[in-house]
Amino acid sequence: MTGGGVYPALAVLQTLNARIDDVLWVGSEGGMENDLIPRLSIPFKAIPAAGIHGVSLRKLPGNVRKLTMGYKQARTIIQSFQPDVFFSTGGYLSVPVARAARNIPSVIFIPDIEPGLALKTLVRNADEVLVSVEETRGYLNKKKNVTVCGYPLRKEITQWDRISGRKQFKLNEDLPVVLVFGGSKGALSINRALYPLLPELLQKCQIVHISGSDNWEETQQMVRSLPSNQQKVRYHAFPYLHETMGAALAAADLVVCRAGASTLGELPFFNLPAILIPYPYAWRYQKTNADHLARNGGAIIIKDENMAKELKPAIMDLLENPQRLLEMEDAMKNLATPKAAEKIADIILESSTHSKQKGATQHD
Repeated sequence: MTGGGVYPALAVLQTLNARIDDVLWVGSEGGMENDLIPRLSIPFKAIPAAGIHGVSLRKLPGNVRKLTMGYKQARTIIQSFQPDVFFSTGGYLSVPVARAARNIPSVIFIPDIEPGLALKTLVRNADEVLVSVEETRGYLNKKKNVTVCGYPLRKEITQWDRISGRKQFKLNEDLPVVLVFGGSKGALSINRALYPLLPELLQKCQIVHISGSDNWEETQQMVRSLPSNQQKVRYHAFPYLHETMGAALAAADLVVCRAGASTLGELPFFNLPAILIPYPYAWRYQKTNADHLARNGGAIIIKDENMAKELKPAIMDLLENPQRLLEMEDAMKNLATPKAAEKIADIILESSTHSKQKGATQHD
């Protein structure tokens, strides 16, 4: 198992956990999974990996060497572990591992609507290609067998509802809640667009703000500068949420965030209207995700460079228009796929069973 989309891969693994004998997660040296996966008691191996798409000529030779080393180490791991099936959610690490596992049945899940370069490479030889939404078919070879599964969510996300989420953060039930975040590392541009709006917004709502660990000191300074105790009580800031991210999503009436792949699953699951601000340096993947949610009526989009003038009126307009929020909630609800992890797990198990049967036949 490899995961450029670590969290969807974890969601599938949670579902598989009681149904498989053995699993091995192969990650990149220095990646976020180096700390996360072993902490969850999941067997883990790290190999060298680096991207080559969009890399400068100066860095390219070194990155190619890393990929070559990664392939050699992956081949040794595959020969030792002898898996029945290879599952990946992408990332540049997945290419050398997939190459090493080329004689093993492969299941590839595409988290974003538009697959990245690594996933486009993996899909060519995959036995099963799974996608979050129907729209992704348009980016793939029409001859490929593609199954629409939805975006899988971890149990830590889905265990929360509105009541338990608001209780977790001691939120007032009589005031709307706006959740603002920028991904696992935060988003400095979103934070700095939000700060000057706080005195006015906090007269209308409560705000749960996940600033990102790198921006936490600046956020704490902002908390201290709020002019009234009422505003300080209504502003709930955190550097990062892991186990309780689902509580924040469940508690919110409106979210302001980037448009990473997780928004395709999390926002529909909680029927959560969104103001999406695609990360401008992520090729066009986030824009494509945001366009999908907006086109289906669940979100509006603001460009990163337009936040200073557009963010406050967008938030205020939605808070003052409960009917519009209800319509966006219904639109998000129609996009929800709550059984995505189970569906993906079933396909992986079926591929594993076929692999074992084939091995037994060859042995006989």
